[in-house]
Amino acid sequence: MHRIFAVAITLLPAALFAAEKPNVIFFIADDVSWNDYGCYGSQTARTPNIDALAAHGRRFDNAYLTASSCSPSRCSIITGRFPHNNGGASELHRPLSWHLVKFPSLLRTAGYYTALSGKDHMPQDDPPKGNTAPEKTWDHKDSGKDKDNSGGHANWVKLTRDRPKGKPFFFWFAAYDAHRGWDADRQWRDAFGSKHKKNTVTVPPFLVDDDATRDDLASYHNEVTRFDYFIGLTIAELKDQGVLDNTLIFVLADNGRPFPRAKTRLHDSGMKTALVAHWPTGIKSAGQPTRSLTSVIDLAPTVLAAAGVPAPKTMQGVSLLPLFDDPEVTVRRYAFSEHNWHDYEAYGRSIRDNRFLYLINRRPHLPWQGPADSVRSASHSSLRTKKEQGTLTTAQQDVFLAPRPAAEFYDVRNDPEQLHNLAGSAQYTEVEKKLAAILKQWKQETGDTVPQKLTPDTFDRINGESLRIGTPRGIAPGEAKSADRINYPGPR
Repeated sequence: MHRIFAVAITLLPAALFAAEKPNVIFFIADDVSWNDYGCYGSQTARTPNIDALAAHGRRFDNAYLTASSCSPSRCSIITGRFPHNNGGASELHRPLSWHLVKFPSLLRTAGYYTALSGKDHMPQDDPPKGNTAPEKTWDHKDSGKDKDNSGGHANWVKLTRDRPKGKPFFFWFAAYDAHRGWDADRQWRDAFGSKHKKNTVTVPPFLVDDDATRDDLASYHNEVTRFDYFIGLTIAELKDQGVLDNTLIFVLADNGRPFPRAKTRLHDSGMKTALVAHWPTGIKSAGQPTRSLTSVIDLAPTVLAAAGVPAPKTMQGVSLLPLFDDPEVTVRRYAFSEHNWHDYEAYGRSIRDNRFLYLINRRPHLPWQGPADSVRSASHSSLRTKKEQGTLTTAQQDVFLAPRPAAEFYDVRNDPEQLHNLAGSAQYTEVEKKLAAILKQWKQETGDTVPQKLTPDTFDRINGESLRIGTPRGIAPGEAKSADRINYPGPR
């Protein structure tokens, strides 16, 4: 039974703040599902470096994103706020409200050297005339690419080696792996090992088990292995410098794999993330995983607390430092997630506790087929062929289902793929009502709204091709209530 942790951050051991400030690195994958790493039980993945970090650190088994969509997820991580509380950034490619603080800027003010190498995807509005923008976020920023590596990790080792000495550092190392394009296939190195073979991949039940899908999954896993390889090179450099022990490392992803019924979904295949922490001087009982529920909005306040920097009132997450001392404590009871526009009109919200998932859909007449790059994939094409033949399984049909249920409810413990919707089931009436009420409370207290005019589809839902209409933006969720000015986190 998890023990509730309710001690204020000011009561944490004074020795933590008296110690040398830790260095911090975020390794962020692009479009990788939680169970596509060896340490999370994948029989396909080859991720020895991430697995080693988990074996000597803390693996989080119930960590959730706030959005299964690239830029909304990243903006949420770096501000410690829910997507609809970030202004237009609740939707793909839209900027953060100008006044919101990205936590690395606070580290920089506190004396850290801050650098981003790889994918950024976190634009921010310019301040209105007469207003001052938040402090500068990065001392250094680059794309992480060179002529032989477009994966975003080309400069990680160099930055780690050539950083200014004598001050702590924060690195946001964000790969483009495993975003579609599969450039790892054509940039493969012998050092990565052998390429993944189609006969070794595991095909989830909502995809078609054929050669085209297996080839697609094998290429995807090549990207995951390349991401892991460059993490390993960076870890080796930290060891050589003698600074690994006091470096807090997090490994995570921005959303699920870019396949049907994963990326953009509120289900675990889209919204659950691998989260591995490694910090030899800061994590007790190393190697012991935690099942305590966590959200990625908790990462910003965690890093600030570890660095002894006060978290601003804008942050809605909670510190995970108690879980570094004791993996059995509870830091939150609920995790909330959103599905907003990402190529297609959408509005969905979800709440999780440690066993159940409840979600609502305010556009039930539309399918949740996944983002446009997934719709253009070989895996989706195989599903579409089976649909035309009338041979889809129930799990596979879900990709095309319309209308969809307005509410879904799952016992995740007994249905890990969330294939059996229990909404309305007499067996779980009280649990479903409770989670529905808490979700409603969270929406009200955080200023969430359902605009009548959401951003419309900009890609064809059948073939994934651009509709060539630009992006005629609708009203962002929460805009009517100025949710970007609301700091209250709601129930947690």
